[in-house]
Amino acid sequence: MTDLSGKRCKPCEGGVAPLKPQEIDTLLKQIPGWDYAGGVITRTYAFKDYYQAVAFVNATAWISHREDHHPDITLGYQQCRVEYTTHAIGGLSQNDFICAAKIDALFDL
Repeated sequence: MTDLSGKRCKPCEGGVAPLKPQEIDTLLKQIPGWDYAGGVITRTYAFKDYYQAVAFVNATAWISHREDHHPDITLGYQQCRVEYTTHAIGGLSQNDFICAAKIDALFDL
């Protein structure tokens, strides 16, 4: 478990600034496999088949609901692309990195 995956998301309804580039770089180092571009972090997960990909999407949805922080998910036959950003602030917050770390831990099960 990474330090991030042990944290909980905090409600974010706006009114706070998105993370600065230096903060993003520091947090991105804690979630290998994720990429950053245009205010969004993304990762594509590969699976043996469609069933595993769908199961991962459902588990990700459960984590997202629990944290009240929801990604954009694109599902394919043997893959799933996950994108996190904090829409309320128009950029990244620590919540994005917390959720990314939690679903990474899920993927490693």
